[in-house]
Amino acid sequence: MKNIMVTGGAGFIGSNFVRYMLNRYPDYRILVYDKLTYAGNPDNLLDVADDPRYAFVKGDICDAEAVIAALREHNIDTIVNFAAETHVDRSIMDPDAFIRTDVYGTYVLLEAARQLGLERYHQISTDEVYGHIHGDHRSLETDPVAPRSPYAASKTSGDLLAVAYHVTYGLPVTITRGANNIGPYQYPEKVVPLFVTNAIDNLPLPVYGDGKQRRDYQYVLDHCEGVDAVLQRGALGEIYNIGTGGEMENLAMVEILLDELGKPRSLIQHVEDRPGHDRRYCLNVDKLRGLGWQPRHTHEEAIRKTVRWYVENEWWWRKIKSGEFKEYYRRLYGDRKVIAPA
Repeated sequence: MKNIMVTGGAGFIGSNFVRYMLNRYPDYRILVYDKLTYAGNPDNLLDVADDPRYAFVKGDICDAEAVIAALREHNIDTIVNFAAETHVDRSIMDPDAFIRTDVYGTYVLLEAARQLGLERYHQISTDEVYGHIHGDHRSLETDPVAPRSPYAASKTSGDLLAVAYHVTYGLPVTITRGANNIGPYQYPEKVVPLFVTNAIDNLPLPVYGDGKQRRDYQYVLDHCEGVDAVLQRGALGEIYNIGTGGEMENLAMVEILLDELGKPRSLIQHVEDRPGHDRRYCLNVDKLRGLGWQPRHTHEEAIRKTVRWYVENEWWWRKIKSGEFKEYYRRLYGDRKVIAPA
């Protein structure tokens, strides 16, 4: 494994992974293959653009000919597939794009890897495939999948395809299912960068429902290290959860965020919940720990570190929030009813 194609590498987690791998492995070459949709941003990779070990191809993972051409031209031996439509709210408004990219696009990549006999195919997935988790259970890799949104269903389908290609064709596949990632370069539709940037401008923070949904907020570089651990030491055909192994209420996340900014809690605005909103995700990460991996950040450390990045990098997010984002924000929150806190 020396020549890696990172699909979706201009997005949030993908760009952090590219940077991490270039820093960690001097002999690796990285090809970013990205369609540059709204969340794919060349600014995310400015600091590695002149690295001779880095290359970029603009392309759609649903375009089989373009995928094969890129793999051959750059002598790729490994695919790490971050390319996906990822936001639950957008999947509710426009599920078609999610099915096309997350399901059909995954099939195209798997088929290309099979045809060319690549050394490795790694699928980036999500804890949302497990659906709402009851009681104090922490999701195991062997648990049944129970997706409850078009996004989660599309990612589940991609996972199942990857497993099927391993079983049917012997394709050397691994899968990781990550908890909620936060950190640098996350598009501000996601809750933490949205709330940070809103709070900086003294705008309301639209908290869904009572805000007591429970999530695992992991720092993105911990996730990248987990993916790397699986690439280096993971068993073929296996799935590995990546997270802190803990959980916190969304309101607690918001309070830490406001505290780091020195902003008042009066900015919190409870709004009607989204359809099918899962109340709780929590992952058991013992299997990944067995590969020698450990998360480096607690929830609070991850949140505070992320807040500081957005404070220090207004150049990056300010122009995003002044563009297409405005119309998206109006569609999502413009008519959403404000409710009294529970």
